[in-house]
Amino acid sequence: MPTRSTATDAIRGGIALLAVFAFALSYDALRQTAVAIHIRGLLTYVFPLVIDGFIAIGVGALVMLRTASAWSRAYVWILVGAATVTSIWANALHAVRLNQQTRQGDGLRLDDFAVGALSAIAPLALAGAVHLYIVVHRHPTAHGPADVARDAADVAPSTTEVAEEPQSSAESQDHEASEIPPERLALARTAPLGRNGRASRRHIEATFRNRDLTIGRTEADRLKDILQAELDEAASQQQRDLDAAPADAA
Repeated sequence: MPTRSTATDAIRGGIALLAVFAFALSYDALRQTAVAIHIRGLLTYVFPLVIDGFIAIGVGALVMLRTASAWSRAYVWILVGAATVTSIWANALHAVRLNQQTRQGDGLRLDDFAVGALSAIAPLALAGAVHLYIVVHRHPTAHGPADVARDAADVAPSTTEVAEEPQSSAESQDHEASEIPPERLALARTAPLGRNGRASRRHIEATFRNRDLTIGRTEADRLKDILQAELDEAASQQQRDLDAAPADAA
């Protein structure tokens, strides 16, 4: 659907532009703050990168670590929160001090609180834009060539592909299933199928997250393989029943 794909690309481009503009606004304020705290020479241009750059990287890390332990996520949240608060405080301090030095009669003049609050928009918009971009990138809405290739990698291999690989024994499948809690396997069975009626890791992950449950990629892959083995066995049994039907009728 080219229309949906174009809309998605436009949204991604808009978010990226928003992040660039927010970074530029915050960068200007932080660089002037670096001069005020007596950072010398070219290092004043590095100071904003350390703060706002860490915010962008930290937000991306939070999305990537969504299935990590609570302690790991809390640690990253603390670091990102500290960097965000520092950036907001520096932007607000810069704006308030300049506002206090502005003479009356130079045009519109806001009070210190309004100036400080509005100056916090840039670092907040930067963090929000980075998060939005990652979320949109991870949840595509179109089905162009790139999406077809991604979906093909996401679902279990087809029957012909499986035939070319060494056949796994039933005992191996039973062993994998026994290592997964029955309730998680039962929940995975409720996930919608992917392309061509194949088991889909992405749909399994979405089913768990809709229930506020965490699931790692390794476990999702194992569940996908187990479910696909069940689907293949059911299809084989159905074919055997159909083949046996004429003989029974005769």
